[in-house]
Amino acid sequence: MVNIGNDWDEILKDEFSKPYYLSLRAFLKKEYSTRRIFPDMYDIFNALKYTSFGDTKVVIIGQDPYHEVGQAHGLCFSVKPGVMPPPSLKNIFAELKSDLGITVPENYGYLTQWAKQGVLMLNSVLTVREGQAFSHKGMGWEIFTDRVISELNRKQTPVVFLLWGAAARKKGELIVNKLHSKLITVHPSPLSAYGGFFGCKHFSKANEILIAGGQKPVDWSISKE
Repeated sequence: MVNIGNDWDEILKDEFSKPYYLSLRAFLKKEYSTRRIFPDMYDIFNALKYTSFGDTKVVIIGQDPYHEVGQAHGLCFSVKPGVMPPPSLKNIFAELKSDLGITVPENYGYLTQWAKQGVLMLNSVLTVREGQAFSHKGMGWEIFTDRVISELNRKQTPVVFLLWGAAARKKGELIVNKLHSKLITVHPSPLSAYGGFFGCKHFSKANEILIAGGQKPVDWSISKE
């Protein structure tokens, strides 16, 4: 039984006994015992552990975890302390500086400070084989993360969804509650960032929406922990 340690446990309690999840669990048990899988099995649900349902006010949706050694730790786009930020994260930081004038410490990309403020940083797929992007796609994680997004759609306090790229935009189709807001642009990958990510100002726009709704804005600055 998965123990997240906050209100997500009650919200998702029936999910972990569904046939698709039991099949996924069996698949993961074999994968972790025979291959190198990221993140560490104890970090798989970190996005939910760091950001409870009740605290969630901004959602960033990624694709699947980074697939190189030492990077992934369960929060989309974030890397462990001391790990060089990958290109997409560098582009996120470039937009952050352009939008809000925030400079991130060099070679640092540990984003737990955002998560602790109510920014749910959720990948669509929560595990991956080393060096093989999308290798756990279609194994059941998408059903699980759809459930998470659907529960957030029912939330009765406003949530801002930052939907970067096609996978995130697809998840965003589950958000039909007009109480919530969706900010949509291309993925921050070097392949697409110049097509609309740079200059999107999603960080300041998200805070404007939060303030207008009577919520505390996110401090998007990052300091070394």
